[in-house]
Amino acid sequence: MSLPARGAPLDHLALCALFDALFSGQENTRLVHGGEEPVYLPADAKCGWHRIVFRHDYVASALHEIAHWCVAGPERRLLPDYGYWYSPDGRSAERQAQFESLEPRPQALEWIFSQACGLPFRPSIDNLDGAPADAAGFARAIQSEVHRRCREGLPERARRFHAALAQWSGLGARLNEADFKLDPAWLA
Repeated sequence: MSLPARGAPLDHLALCALFDALFSGQENTRLVHGGEEPVYLPADAKCGWHRIVFRHDYVASALHEIAHWCVAGPERRLLPDYGYWYSPDGRSAERQAQFESLEPRPQALEWIFSQACGLPFRPSIDNLDGAPADAAGFARAIQSEVHRRCREGLPERARRFHAALAQWSGLGARLNEADFKLDPAWLA
């Protein structure tokens, strides 16, 4: 596997190289930068690769989309955007509640990945113009899922990706609940 130079900035191109080295062969999946919107596209007649497309050159967007991929099972990975709905900013209270019930799992992995490569994490409620959200409750749900993962371990693809990020950064792949504290700003 060809990793970025240890300690070098993990920009979007290095992250794509790292992900592709890990998963392009065994999982037939590539990480693609430059999208206007994030999307997962399964292989089809036009492209033989499954593609995780993230926004522009944003590493945080890539980590979030990779987290969704790590959560999705084999059947879901055969469907565009894993077969899930997505409602843009401006969601109703009901749709926002659905979002907040589904997002802690991938956002927990995103937090774990961010920490492994020394990048900041911030929960994303992703509904600035919609119904009010329970930011504190959502942040606590993400932390609870992170703590569960610290105790029970990561799914295989997430474990491999986390280990590669930790190897690159030199920060170590150890998962410890005490390392994942809620930022008071997330609770406001």
